[in-house]
Amino acid sequence: MVCTLDRNKLAVIKKALKALGKKNFVFIMHNGSFPAVEGENTGFGTVNSAAGRKFIDYASGLFEAIQMGPAGKTKSSDSSPYTGTIFSNNPLFIDLKELTTAKWGKILSDATYNDIVANNPNAGKNKTSYSYIVKRQAQALSEAYDNFLKLKDKTLKNEFENYKHENDSWLDKDSLYEALTIEHGNDYWYSWKSDIDKNLFNPKSNEEKMEFGKRITEISKKYAKEIDEYKFIQFVLSKQNAQTKKYADSKGIKMIADRQVAFSDRDTWAYQSLFLEGWCLGCPPDYFSKDGQAWGFPVIDPDKMYNDDGSLGEAGILMKNLYKKMFRENPGGVRIDHIVGLIDPWVYKSGKKPMPEQGAGRLYSSPEHPELSKYAIIKVEDLDQTLSADNEKRVKNLTDEQIKKYGRLIEKIVIAAAKEEGLTKDAIVCEDLGTLTNPVASVMKAYELLGMRLTQFTVPTEPEDPYRCKNITKHCWAMVGTHDNQPVNVWAKNQVHTHTGYLHVKNLVEDLFKEVQDKDALIVQMTNDENFLKETKLVELFACEAENIQIFFTDFFNMNQTYNTPGTSGDKNWSLRLPDNFEQMETINLPLLLKKAIIARGSEFVEANKKIIEELDEIL
Repeated sequence: MVCTLDRNKLAVIKKALKALGKKNFVFIMHNGSFPAVEGENTGFGTVNSAAGRKFIDYASGLFEAIQMGPAGKTKSSDSSPYTGTIFSNNPLFIDLKELTTAKWGKILSDATYNDIVANNPNAGKNKTSYSYIVKRQAQALSEAYDNFLKLKDKTLKNEFENYKHENDSWLDKDSLYEALTIEHGNDYWYSWKSDIDKNLFNPKSNEEKMEFGKRITEISKKYAKEIDEYKFIQFVLSKQNAQTKKYADSKGIKMIADRQVAFSDRDTWAYQSLFLEGWCLGCPPDYFSKDGQAWGFPVIDPDKMYNDDGSLGEAGILMKNLYKKMFRENPGGVRIDHIVGLIDPWVYKSGKKPMPEQGAGRLYSSPEHPELSKYAIIKVEDLDQTLSADNEKRVKNLTDEQIKKYGRLIEKIVIAAAKEEGLTKDAIVCEDLGTLTNPVASVMKAYELLGMRLTQFTVPTEPEDPYRCKNITKHCWAMVGTHDNQPVNVWAKNQVHTHTGYLHVKNLVEDLFKEVQDKDALIVQMTNDENFLKETKLVELFACEAENIQIFFTDFFNMNQTYNTPGTSGDKNWSLRLPDNFEQMETINLPLLLKKAIIARGSEFVEANKKIIEELDEIL
């Protein structure tokens, strides 16, 4: 099916989605994965481009929102959006083409722009050229800044001055870091030779504060132009983002942001006084990693989060300002990556493995730990000490007061930020995939937060598995896969002719073909037919009770390439783009999937929606 649906066909699809109880149908694609229009492929995608607007037009009427990836500035040596900055946005998302127009005073020359496009090493491929565009984008933006300074029209310059003033709380630090990367020849502050430069915002005494202040003034003067250029780039991006938001709003499309659990090197340097010294955030040992996952991300110091009277401390204010900015810029909401890391984080000692035997534990759930006990919300008697420190069921008793303490960050920062920006807590999408500790599950329930149900994660041997169709509840977000999963095409191909695949098929038949008499014949057919299995796996998504549905771009467009493979690195990860000819690509057959999802609900549901089925048949 080619998804070029006219208004009448879209109306039928929306009617079927509503009949199935779906409130939101959301498309997932990270910013860099957006396609390009002919002659404008610089090597990296952006929703701010002509192709971005073209895709918004395409999505309009079918999807309510587009969920983007993290928007932060990434490192030159690492394309992962999940290690980007928390305030500064990624300069790669600037549409350079627009800077060549009269709207921006033609501050970028056509010659520079055309040269970037002409030399894109992945021209004609649906892949980003990360290392190439990082360098070329910086060169182009430097040229644009120089020409901006020469503009006689003061309108843009006045806007820029206002922008700098309104965002100085984070922009001054981020731009100063940029100056220091030039001073030291790299953007990894841990390797800088100057201890003063490493700790400019982390003085240990009044004497150091005065000394560091002088150094800040010195660097600010020495690199005044470079600092101002950094701020200018953020200004350009802010204007383009606002313009895109306005365009998307006019098309009925909202943007959903993505808040990663990590803090970038730049943020760690700027706010290191707010982090817990000697501790890092990670994941405990599990099926995928016997030693746990040592992410190396800093951990917010609990003592800096809240004051004694319960009000927000310096770290709490920082976090709230972050979420307020995200909700303000993304009225569709915010996806919070690894919600466990906000509520009941697993921490380990710097230089050690994230294993209990080496001192790791839950920051707020370790009353028996010699170092972490001071932060514990629960008591030793609340633990099942027959279970190891990494067991999700170890906290066996929780009072309402304890649940409220675990949920302080959610209530006082995330939900409060959403409300202050005019949104409800339904605008919060919680990535709670995998194992949840009892405190996290209790907070999610108490605050009625919407978690995720990923059908690819179904464990077919467990009848009550929460990711299985029959167990997916109404108040959640359901999807087949995320950015870390194989496309459903590949998943189905890998499942056919396997025992695990047979178990998946058996469950699908039980859940979706309840009224079919010869289930064995169906099982045999689906176990051997990858297309039938893929189709049924997609039917499951729409047949489940979830009110909110998300679909990753590789699944919607029947692609066979994986966007990211966790635990690996290199150019293959985070580089996949939607092909430029996406409008001619075969997509999932939505009318057919929705019809089958209605049928899967049973004969009474079919009878009640007979008219919709007839209308779906007409557009098939």
